[in-house]
Amino acid sequence: MHRPAFTRSMVALAIACSGGASAVWAAGKAHEHGALRLDVAIEGNKLTIAMEAPLDNLLGFERAPRTDAERKAAADLLARLRSPGTGVPLFAPDAAAQCTLSRSDVQAPVLEPGAGPAAKDEHADLDASYEFSCAKPDELRTLDVGLFEAYKRTQRIDVQVAGPKGQARVTLKRPARTVRLAR
Repeated sequence: MHRPAFTRSMVALAIACSGGASAVWAAGKAHEHGALRLDVAIEGNKLTIAMEAPLDNLLGFERAPRTDAERKAAADLLARLRSPGTGVPLFAPDAAAQCTLSRSDVQAPVLEPGAGPAAKDEHADLDASYEFSCAKPDELRTLDVGLFEAYKRTQRIDVQVAGPKGQARVTLKRPARTVRLAR
């Protein structure tokens, strides 16, 4: 799984600043349908979120789209994830923090037009990362996560938070949607 460099470095920096020595997630954690991972890092006025999800959670299949309906579903998914604030927001930091999305990156090579099929034994994932700039970062206390509402096949969200005052790990299960941020 490839994660964009700015996300890996932001998470690593937040962990280093918080005094944590462990890795954000154990390398090679198994692909699990119904579950997705979020890595959340806070540093200064930046809130960074990295998401890793099996495509099955988001689309119901983990391969290149085969039909026009599947191609439309894949294109709609990519468009939605590339604009996470449209419709029901996928991620909503505290309003008082006045955060705005400054960068997003979504990677799901098997869904891109002209993609070849995934290997038979391979499970296809989607990696996305988001960076928010917050005008009042001291007001950043929680993150509302709208992924359960947007993607009904998702049953569990494993969240790792790293900030200047420490690290936290939480598991969200329906109907929970709020993550407390380590400030």
